[in-house]
Amino acid sequence: MFSIELYKRIIGIVAKSKMSMFGAIIVSILLPVLLISVAFDALGLVENPYFGFLLYVVMVPLLVLGIVFLILGGFFFRSKEDIGTYTAEYLKEQFTRPGRYIRIRRHLYFTVAITLFFVFVVGVASYSSYQYTSSSQFCGQFCHTVMKPQYTAFKNSPHSRVSCVECHLGKDADWAERSRFTGIKQLFAVATNSYPRPILPPIKALRPGRKTCEQCHLPEKFHGSRLYTKERFLADEKNTMVKTVILMKVGSGDIQGKVAHGIHWHVSEAQQVFYRAADRDREIITEVRQREKGKRDVVYVRIPDTNETVIPQDDGPGSGELRKMDCIDCHNRPTHIFLSAEEALDNKLSANIIPSYLPFIKRQALAAIEENYTSSENAHVEISRQLQSWYRENYPELIQNNPSLFERAIQGVLQAYDENVFPAMHVTWGTYKNNLGHKNNLGCFRCHGRLQEVKTGKVISRDCNLCHVILAENEKQPEIIKSLQGVID
Repeated sequence: MFSIELYKRIIGIVAKSKMSMFGAIIVSILLPVLLISVAFDALGLVENPYFGFLLYVVMVPLLVLGIVFLILGGFFFRSKEDIGTYTAEYLKEQFTRPGRYIRIRRHLYFTVAITLFFVFVVGVASYSSYQYTSSSQFCGQFCHTVMKPQYTAFKNSPHSRVSCVECHLGKDADWAERSRFTGIKQLFAVATNSYPRPILPPIKALRPGRKTCEQCHLPEKFHGSRLYTKERFLADEKNTMVKTVILMKVGSGDIQGKVAHGIHWHVSEAQQVFYRAADRDREIITEVRQREKGKRDVVYVRIPDTNETVIPQDDGPGSGELRKMDCIDCHNRPTHIFLSAEEALDNKLSANIIPSYLPFIKRQALAAIEENYTSSENAHVEISRQLQSWYRENYPELIQNNPSLFERAIQGVLQAYDENVFPAMHVTWGTYKNNLGHKNNLGCFRCHGRLQEVKTGKVISRDCNLCHVILAENEKQPEIIKSLQGVID
């Protein structure tokens, strides 16, 4: 048991230093609040992202500061009459005088216990702070308006269960520190309201694609072909569903002794592909180099359009770095996927979120959501009004007899809009381009059909069958599906 005298002495030490008094006030207030808050957070009782920020980014540093003030004030900033309390002579006297050793031992035990307690609390809180600032919730929800488009797309993506930091930071110390430094600049931009709208893709700040993607997607499994079925709905009265069936030549990158072929030939180590781009978004490819060990590079340069000047055909244009092609040159939006208006509606119709048996719903919804609105709130009002007005005029009995059906359709249309359009951040249909394929953007055709070999003039082929074979296109009942009944639905 610690004596009352010990407690009085500790209080006396604290009371003789203004700094210690200030630190003691901070610790006595924050410590119980912090312990209770950490318990609430661990139990998931509070889901507000600002609660985590207040807890781990504000309260924990303040607690640490209070402890530092408490210790520094007690040892170094006390009144002059007690300045020699913990000098070497004082400690020597306490250990040598008869009967004083037991007393000083209690002091030491108490000091060690208090120190270990504070180290434990600060350690747990600091680790929790690190975990919080590395969480997807912090990345996507703390700066709510700024990151709302990216976070919404992330939640609806195939990688929604992968935390942001696993791709953006990774385990490499250099990339982790670089990303955190970039994050500090972004926080400053948010605080000063100087961030761009829309947020620009962090093309140069991303880790190398292969270091990121191949942590999960093993190159050894890049082989063969994949059957892909795409459903879409026509803008007719019955919202007719049609299907396109494609055999994708996934191929391989010369792994396990297999010759590189198909789409993943582009990331082959035996025949590496390098390129230069004239713009930040890597949309205008000006030079491609095919490099094979022991051979001279095969160089392709851009075929100028009528409004372009002739591009040099020696070492290629000097603009842009020579970059080795990797995963994100095609899969540039593997997680933050923004769909076109038609694709967004097709997905909702396919999942029956929007009932496809509501006449002309695809056509009317498409016309409503493609308009420009000043805010999400305004979009909700106007889209709902347009749909209600048209259906009341053309199908009044249907709406009267099925009010819940019509309400479900409106909510599905609004959901398709809200997942892809964010007026506050100037994000609309087509703002973010997807290079996977070539349906809505150039994609593959940034190189294929646009560059020619310097020596021979041979153009990089744009033959569709290089990457896929179309087995059926926009057919109601594709024969290929009947033939493969039981294999695909």
